[in-house]
This record gives sequence, C-alpha cells and structure tokens, in this order.
Amino acid sequence: MDSYLGIIGGSGLYEIDGLEKTEWVEVKGPFGAPSDAILTGRLEGMPIAFLPRHGRGHVHTPTSVPYRANIDALKRLGVTDVISLSACGSFREEIAPGDFVIVDQFIDRTFARDKSFFGPGCVAHVSVAHPTCPRLGAACATAARDAQVTVHEGGTYLAMEGPQFSTLAESKMYRQSWGADVIGMTNMPEAKLAREAELCYASVAMVTDYDSWHPEHGEVDVTQIVATLLGNADKARDLVRRLPALLGADREPCRHGCDRALEHAILTAPEARNAELVARLDAVAGRVLG
Repeated sequence: MDSYLGIIGGSGLYEIDGLEKTEWVEVKGPFGAPSDAILTGRLEGMPIAFLPRHGRGHVHTPTSVPYRANIDALKRLGVTDVISLSACGSFREEIAPGDFVIVDQFIDRTFARDKSFFGPGCVAHVSVAHPTCPRLGAACATAARDAQVTVHEGGTYLAMEGPQFSTLAESKMYRQSWGADVIGMTNMPEAKLAREAELCYASVAMVTDYDSWHPEHGEVDVTQIVATLLGNADKARDLVRRLPALLGADREPCRHGCDRALEHAILTAPEARNAELVARLDAVAGRVLG
C-alpha cells in the first residue's frame, strides 16, 4: 500500500515549501461537511492532504469542529496516516512555549461532541489504550529534531471542552493530581475517531503558554498565544516537509495494529445491523463490513 499522509492543523501550515500539484478538493460524506475543503498535493512524491481543523479564517470553535466529517473525508480520500498539529498549554516547567510534544496519551474531558462513528444498529468498541501510533510519533520526533525544534517524546494531553481556558484550580488539579503534561481543546475525539477509521494517528502538540498554573506567567493571554503560534507554524511546516523521507512511499501493515483496529470490534450481528448506518460507514469501516 502506498503511504498517503493527512495533516490536520491550523492556519499557514498548508503553505509548505515543495508542495506541488496542489488543489483544494471538496469532499462530501455521510457525516456532513468537513471543516473546509482539503488541500491535496505532493511533497517529495508523497500524496498529502491538508485539512484546516477550524476552517480557513478560524470559523469553528473546538466544540463545533466536525470531527467525524473530517476523519471520514480523509479516509474517503485514501489517507493512511494522520498527523495532528495543534496548539497547547504546558503543565511542566521544562516544557516551554515554543517546544513540541509528541503526545502518546490522553485524558478526555470533552462532553459536547460526537465521539464515535458507530451507534445503535451497529455497535463497536475499539481499544484506545495506546491511542497514537508509535511509528508515526517517532517519525515526527525525528523530523522535529532535524528541524532544530526542542521536542519532548511522550506526554499526556488533557482535552478540555473549552472554549474558555482553565481556571487556576483546574489547572493546578490537572497538573498536580492528574499528572497531565499539556492541555488543549481539539485532539479529542479526533484521536478516537482516527482509531475507529483504522488510521495511524500521531499528535504533535505545539506549546504556546503555561496555562494558568505558573506563578510567574499569569493567566493565558490570546495575544501571547498568537505570537507564539506564528513562530510554531514555521517550525511545523519544516517538520512536515521532512516527513516523506522518514515515512517512505511504501507503507507496510502497521506493526502496532492501528490499521486493523476494527478486526474484532464490531459486536452487532450481521442480520441485526442497521442498513442505513452501515451504508454511512462505507469509508470508515468498509473493510470489515463489506
């Protein structure tokens, strides 16, 4: 199977040096419209699909992002691997603004989002014990180091609903009692849905601030975040530019099983499955549903 890299990220990341044969593509799917059209192209010969998570111009809140439509659209295009690039706050002194974290665990505190493609009439339970793909994460870490970015391999991302930032009490609890390393608003249910869609998924969290716990940095300020984001965008573009050489054009079956996550996950008997729901799952779960 050929590798096809999907990038979910923010403004400016699609302006990547060397991205050729670009075209904005409208993808229609059964879970509604994705956040925006998807920019397709080739980078060092590898097909690339870039999806602005919040839409161009940042029109979606973290809650209103159509996560199911986004993942379905990427799978429908033929994407095999997804890299999530997102801003985050840090709970650790040593993880400073401007650093990148290769996330490998999540605490999901979101509550107002559709978190599964499945439901009544076609029930499935996938494992997210290890919610990211180590192969993709390692490639992102190498690319970050090659791009001269300070990168931390491994970390727990606390996903909050938002759109407000944390209270001081919450920030202290997440940091001290819960052991989270970074905090953001967008990686859940994105990572869970990628697993249901049998896509390899890696999260690169780009630190913009110290949330509200840090006694010397005060509360989160959007102006400060935007300034750091602009610098991080340059680093993120450099990271993405280096990925095709690290991942290679030929993609073997994932040794961690990401591409076979549905193998034993669907519980509803074939004769009891809802035909309408099964039809909606043609891209996400067609491999196992037929």
